[in-house]
Amino acid sequence: MTSVADTALAQAKPRPRRGPFMDFVIRLFREKPLGAAGAVVFMVFLFCGLFADLLAPYGYNQISLMNRLKPPSLAFPFGTDHSGRDMLSRCLYGAQLSVIIGFCAAGLATVISIVLGVLTGYLGGKFDMVVQRFVDAWMSFPELIVLIVVVSVVGPGMPQIIVVLGLALGIAGSRIVRGAVVSVRENMYVHAAKSTGAKTARILWRHVLPNVMAPVIILFTNRVAVAILAESGLSFLGFGVPPPAPTWGGMLSGSGRAYMYQGPWLALAPGLCLTVVVYAISVFGDALRDLLDPRMRGSR
Repeated sequence: MTSVADTALAQAKPRPRRGPFMDFVIRLFREKPLGAAGAVVFMVFLFCGLFADLLAPYGYNQISLMNRLKPPSLAFPFGTDHSGRDMLSRCLYGAQLSVIIGFCAAGLATVISIVLGVLTGYLGGKFDMVVQRFVDAWMSFPELIVLIVVVSVVGPGMPQIIVVLGLALGIAGSRIVRGAVVSVRENMYVHAAKSTGAKTARILWRHVLPNVMAPVIILFTNRVAVAILAESGLSFLGFGVPPPAPTWGGMLSGSGRAYMYQGPWLALAPGLCLTVVVYAISVFGDALRDLLDPRMRGSR
């Protein structure tokens, strides 16, 4: 009898509750397997970028003319370029640059989008109209042309690219945050905070900003992919991080284009890295949108 009672008591004990993060991860893998795969690739890319110094078997500019244009093998999984440099090591260091530029530019763009979007969406009036007309004028210019013009004036380099990409993506992304704020400011809890005499800064910080964090997180994720792709385009055209720093776009433009018939892996290695990473981040961002946005079916 005692054993039966103990068994029933053990079965009656409540299971330990999972945290909201684990619930979200389980929902991501269960409902959005493609987005979960993109998240895994994104985490691998982040890991490779952070620990490229430890993972790379050779230096990114270690020249060995005896090993020039070697095809992929066990010693050189991605082959070597015309100077005998290991392509795997250069791709890993290129991932490091992409992590730095992508996250810094996306972070700066998200901050700018939050500031402009929250202020214009909540205050409204003439201030909103003037700022949104400026945003319309900014978005009417081709983004790549604006980036090329600005970088050609300020000069190539990592800090310049981060600032230019952050401003360009942040001003355009403020429209998304503004739309979320406009819908939030009409809720009852915002009117209740106003009726109690709460200051505007407190209302924005405690009531408006937490309720627009879902689109902000999605915007940040998408901006990382856009920043990586834009930086690769600038490097391909010669306006990105100057050599000998290895960037994926620079590798495609330099040795990849000059020796692609003798060594196709010179273009395939950085091209595939760029394609897989940008696609993975994009599908991960779409999965976040479906799971975090209450208006989407996947968030039920």
